[in-house]
Amino acid sequence: MAKKVNKNRVTPVAAPVQKQEVTVNVVKEVPRMNIPAWLHDFRVQAIVIIVLAFVCYSNTFKHEYALDDTVVIVRNDFVHQGFAGIKDILTKDAYYCYYKQLNTSNQLSGGRYRPLSIVTFAIEQQLFGEVPKGKVDSIIAYGLSYDMQASFEKKFLQEMHIRHVLNVVWYALAVVALLYFLRYVVFRNNYIMAFLAAIIFTLHPLHTEVVANVKSRDEIISVLFICLTFIFAFKYLEHKKNIGWLVVALLSYALAFLSKEYAITLVLLLPVSFYIFNKYTIRESMVAALPYMAVVAVYLLIRWQILGPRSELSDLDIQINPYAFASTSEKLATEIATSLNYLKLLLIPYPLSSDYSYPQIPYKDFSNALVWLSMVVHAGLVGALVYFFLRRSVLCFAIAFYLFNLLMVNNFLFDIGATMGERLIFHSSIGYSIAAAWVLYELMSRFNNGAVGKWTLAVLIIKISLVYGVLTYHRNKDWKNDETLFFHDVKVVPNSFLVNANVGCMLINKADFEKDAKVRTEDLKRGVELFTKVISLQDNYVLAYMNRSVAYFKLGNADSMVADLNRVYRLYRIHPQLPEMYYHAATIYLSNKQYDKAIIVLNQSLELNPEDKNVQNTLAQATKAMQTIKEP
Repeated sequence: MAKKVNKNRVTPVAAPVQKQEVTVNVVKEVPRMNIPAWLHDFRVQAIVIIVLAFVCYSNTFKHEYALDDTVVIVRNDFVHQGFAGIKDILTKDAYYCYYKQLNTSNQLSGGRYRPLSIVTFAIEQQLFGEVPKGKVDSIIAYGLSYDMQASFEKKFLQEMHIRHVLNVVWYALAVVALLYFLRYVVFRNNYIMAFLAAIIFTLHPLHTEVVANVKSRDEIISVLFICLTFIFAFKYLEHKKNIGWLVVALLSYALAFLSKEYAITLVLLLPVSFYIFNKYTIRESMVAALPYMAVVAVYLLIRWQILGPRSELSDLDIQINPYAFASTSEKLATEIATSLNYLKLLLIPYPLSSDYSYPQIPYKDFSNALVWLSMVVHAGLVGALVYFFLRRSVLCFAIAFYLFNLLMVNNFLFDIGATMGERLIFHSSIGYSIAAAWVLYELMSRFNNGAVGKWTLAVLIIKISLVYGVLTYHRNKDWKNDETLFFHDVKVVPNSFLVNANVGCMLINKADFEKDAKVRTEDLKRGVELFTKVISLQDNYVLAYMNRSVAYFKLGNADSMVADLNRVYRLYRIHPQLPEMYYHAATIYLSNKQYDKAIIVLNQSLELNPEDKNVQNTLAQATKAMQTIKEP
């Protein structure tokens, strides 16, 4: 997903600029609404922010795993190796293990090189105890069952509880770093604005996916190190002779890149911030940003060497390429319209969903009013950015932070493998929070010379905190595990390709533990219906056929099962579970004494895995039984 340097001759910074550098960071805060001094203190504000973060996300501490946790943690054998897996984590795509288990390669455009959060998972696993490989309690080999009965499953679940607590710890660190960044750089003259922006960011319900889904720790750590990069970069400008600040700024920037590709936005945001907040000229801002370009160059080189080629099948997979069925103009129009959805969710974060895949957001063309409305809104934002840039206003930085990060996720510059996602706007929401805090404070400060405004602002902050806090706390409950998440979200996004597929999986798995035979059959049939719906959207979706074949197996319908397996054979014959599934189909035929059909599928299984002794023996028995029937 991820992914300039001024060639002008570098000249020494003039003395007057140096003077500005020294004095600009010691400007005293100007009180405007007679707010108590203790509320301006960083320690007080930081404690409040930390408490809010922990209170709002305390109900995630007993959560399990959901959504991409399975891909990044549960089935990541590098994570389960603990310290021993860190080398591979640092030198492989984030989804390398998952792709390997499916006998495929990188499927996402640009790859996913973001090892830092996965390294933290490996470190945690080392402390928890490595998962034995090749034994019965290997999560990699056997996965996790629906009701978590085995001892290794219960252990892994307890570890996920701890990971959720640690995710909130990381989040608290990130929002404290954000608060310091806002006070030190953005709102130097108004610590209450900084506090308000930090509160809005901390409590915003749109961040529930990032905090409640452990996999999304990459987003949290990315924001943490981006904020630290800004802080140390400005420390270096303030204390020009201390090269140590530059070193830690560059190190923070490198760690931001290793967290997530969004750090590339600092190529523009750093010089913009130097221009606005330190009153540099454009040329001086670009010169000051030059050291950070070295980090960009090194990161891009490492990324290019590590990430492998993309699988050609990805272009045809609607789950990975949401615009696979769209024309060029439809793709562009839909991307434009969808960009407006992010702003809508920032303003009104309800209802929320873990997925917005095709065709929940249908393709649009340029006759659609939403496309033009989005163009007008975003053109207005660009115009406002230019207007406030000329005036060196904080609103310029807020808009720039929002738009530059939006360009990373709206498919304009990079194909991200999704139409949209709530976690994807996490970084942009910093810009939104800055702008919202500025607008609220400025409006309230105008009431009766600030006297009335002070109390009005206090009431607004309390109301925002309560509304956001309640929505966040309530949404967290849906993220307990895959079952609670997908069964809830299918009501919000009933046309989502991914959610329908996942609900189908939940129903099929749940059937194994249903004591009522009638309910079990209903669950399986509903699972078949959902996967049939998914297949109607994309008739070459391998996983849908595989999962539907499992449902048919549990229903005892061997013919339909084999029809789905044959479809998989034609689409992706190297699927690792295909030989085993053919064997399972044979067991149904054998129980029905349909030996001729059993022999056919057993031969198909052996074609794919000739060394399977169990299949060989079963084939011999089926052949013998068939011969017995034919003998007079």
